[in-house]
Amino acid sequence: MAKQLKGACIIGQSGGPTSVINASAYGVIKTALECPDITRVYGAAHGIRGVLDDVLYDMGEEDEKELALLLNTPSSALGSCRYKLKDSSVDDSDYKRILEIFKKYDVRYFFYNGGNDSMDTCNKISKYMQQAGYECRIMGVPKTIDNDLYGTDHCPGFASAAKYIATTCMELYLDARVYDKGMVCVLECMGRHAGWLTAAAGVASHFGMGPDLIYLPERVFDVDRFLADVEAVYKKNGNCLVAVSEGTHDENGTLIVEAANANAAVDAFGHKQLGGLASFLADKVKEKLNVKVRPIEFSLMQRCAAHSASATDVNESFLAGKAAVENAVNGITDKMVGFERSYDENGKYVCSIKLIDLAEVANTEKKVPDSMINASANGVTEEFISYVLPLIEGEAKPVYQNGVPRFAKLKKVKAK
Repeated sequence: MAKQLKGACIIGQSGGPTSVINASAYGVIKTALECPDITRVYGAAHGIRGVLDDVLYDMGEEDEKELALLLNTPSSALGSCRYKLKDSSVDDSDYKRILEIFKKYDVRYFFYNGGNDSMDTCNKISKYMQQAGYECRIMGVPKTIDNDLYGTDHCPGFASAAKYIATTCMELYLDARVYDKGMVCVLECMGRHAGWLTAAAGVASHFGMGPDLIYLPERVFDVDRFLADVEAVYKKNGNCLVAVSEGTHDENGTLIVEAANANAAVDAFGHKQLGGLASFLADKVKEKLNVKVRPIEFSLMQRCAAHSASATDVNESFLAGKAAVENAVNGITDKMVGFERSYDENGKYVCSIKLIDLAEVANTEKKVPDSMINASANGVTEEFISYVLPLIEGEAKPVYQNGVPRFAKLKKVKAK
């Protein structure tokens, strides 16, 4: 029997948002508010920055119906950040401040909702609290449209973004073929090192209305070979639809987009802001083939399209937050909630909760396996399609008001 631990909890969100990250936050908040061992529930403004700056929201002051709207509200309702904690052995000033705030509010539970870098932050705080002898159960709640967190079958947020990309590709496929003259469309999807999102365009192709060519960062990208591929498809079909990951790189590991965006800003984790690859490649195609070309950059739309969210993703995202609280209250700490896939006797997809050590997850990226990429490195295999189809099942059911979604509007009452 785990030792009972009474105290407040903090939930923070970090990194790039998704259309379902708030479903996970709601899973944490709702479960924590109903838990007798958790005395107060605080939301950190802009992730770990809210803890450092002592800007916490009292979630118990929010209206229950408004909180419930978080299930289908995109972006990060509490605010996000990209703040990198230094190793405590190098500089422990941030950690001392975090401990000070934890003691001030009697925080005994800390939940951090984010991706790779967020799990690094979560892991560092967890290890420091153990070293300091301060009892605080710390759990990572996963999210990332990139689907690249280690140890979990898939990540909350990926399925909805994948569904948006597949759906939009089908729509673009139809639109790009209405005229009597052909066109090449180059679609740019997010994905710095892992190509899961771009691969999702293959779902549209699976149903006969998607990209002819798909390029992932797991393979070296050669511009000349790309142009030859496009030319061959265009000559055969009179049209060509291409999906390419923003993180594609040459044989030296240099991002192709750097040629188009050499002065891009860099965040606290050393990640250069990407974008502009579709336009760069479109110019190359126009120069080579002298045909009509249209570059399309999905950009932020693929991560905030709650109107196209997967019901499976919404439900599993809530489950991840709920499981984080339940496990923490039962004595578990220093873990990230993950998903494990199985199939029942009728072949129906089943998702179960698993727990993964934070130290294993932090800063480890999961790439698209070789078996899911075709031999020509310009498409995906049926194995990928089988992997992703169960995840995009079902339609989310947001509340509508005057014909548009009614998203949550939190009061954000500051804790005292």
